[in-house]
Amino acid sequence: MMLFSIWIRLGWRNIFRNKRRSLIAGVAIGVGLASLIFVDALMKGMENNMMEAATSTFLGQAEIQRRGFRGTRQTDLTIRRLSEILAKLAQDARIKNFSVRAISHGMVSSPSDVSSVELVGVDPTAEKEVSEIDEAIVRGSYFTGQNPQDIVIGYQLAETLQVTLGDRLVVTVSQVGTGLLSQDLFRVSGLCRFNIPAMDRGMAFVRLSKAREALGIGGNAHQIVLMFKNPEDGSNAALPFWGEYTQDDNEALGWPQLLPQMAAAFRLARFSIYLTGLMLFGVVALGIINTLFMSLHERLFEFGVLKALGTRPEGIAGLIVCEAGSLAILSSVLGCILGGLITLLASGVGIDYTGIEYAGVTIRKLIFPVLSVWQFIEYPLWVIFFTVLAGFYPALIAAGIPPAAAMRQGQ
Repeated sequence: MMLFSIWIRLGWRNIFRNKRRSLIAGVAIGVGLASLIFVDALMKGMENNMMEAATSTFLGQAEIQRRGFRGTRQTDLTIRRLSEILAKLAQDARIKNFSVRAISHGMVSSPSDVSSVELVGVDPTAEKEVSEIDEAIVRGSYFTGQNPQDIVIGYQLAETLQVTLGDRLVVTVSQVGTGLLSQDLFRVSGLCRFNIPAMDRGMAFVRLSKAREALGIGGNAHQIVLMFKNPEDGSNAALPFWGEYTQDDNEALGWPQLLPQMAAAFRLARFSIYLTGLMLFGVVALGIINTLFMSLHERLFEFGVLKALGTRPEGIAGLIVCEAGSLAILSSVLGCILGGLITLLASGVGIDYTGIEYAGVTIRKLIFPVLSVWQFIEYPLWVIFFTVLAGFYPALIAAGIPPAAAMRQGQ
């Protein structure tokens, strides 16, 4: 133990024998570590941003629906035992809010034009707690009053139909069971803007009761949208919730199943960070080996004298490895400080990627990098591990040089 502590003290002193070289190597490794910390924080911030945009805008953190409805949008696939499920959800301690929807493809026509839409019947009060339809209103209002003929449409759809607030629209859908067309007259009460083209030009919202009446589904519904008290539950595949509500031909799905392309994008982003880290550690290894070999050749005579005085080869190797470890610790401290400062600066101002669509989700807000404690633990530990590992190569070379040859080459 005493010998090990001597190696550590000598290793720490030796890295300052050539301050310039050690500083250059330390800064190079530190910048790489800082870049890794920043990129990881940025990716985490982007994931949070995209997940919030996808789940809070309209999708929700989870959905309960009839099996097969998600892919086909068949209006006859209504949720089985709806009243029992709603009563159970009301008592479920994991659920923060939920809302019921009736959904159908339909046609909306005005005196000027006609367009296909996805007609969504919502409960205005409950829907405000699971989506941002009310916050997306740019003109008019979100189902204020009790007029059952109110309809809220996207601003791009309004431009296509050439309508504005107060104008009349005819909505046509197919009734469940009979296949007969059902038409009803609505008045535009609100225009919304999600900054998501598919929603702004292809969706229309009416009251749940009117959608049920038009579709002829009685008190049934097609979808229950959920928000959890713990947002991470929406992506927790091990949560018992999914099994409890996936029954009677119904299925409960979290956002990774509802948006598999986004979940895949997150996995790809995580893999890219690991790949970047591996490349960084490869550069670190080469830099450390180069630095230690230069130091080794400068001190060959010293090592030869030490060996001639009886120092064992493992003592020489241990000294070199401790030098590598000391340089790694110095580099990690520099990298953590630099990475933390850069990330905090970016977190204060945000990074603007608004309007860009990625993995099926449109980024609607500034991205703020997210720092976490493990970024300052895991990545520095990997840097130290690879640096020490790289130090074994020059350490073994130094340990294997005969004393006489070391003293001759060092003169």
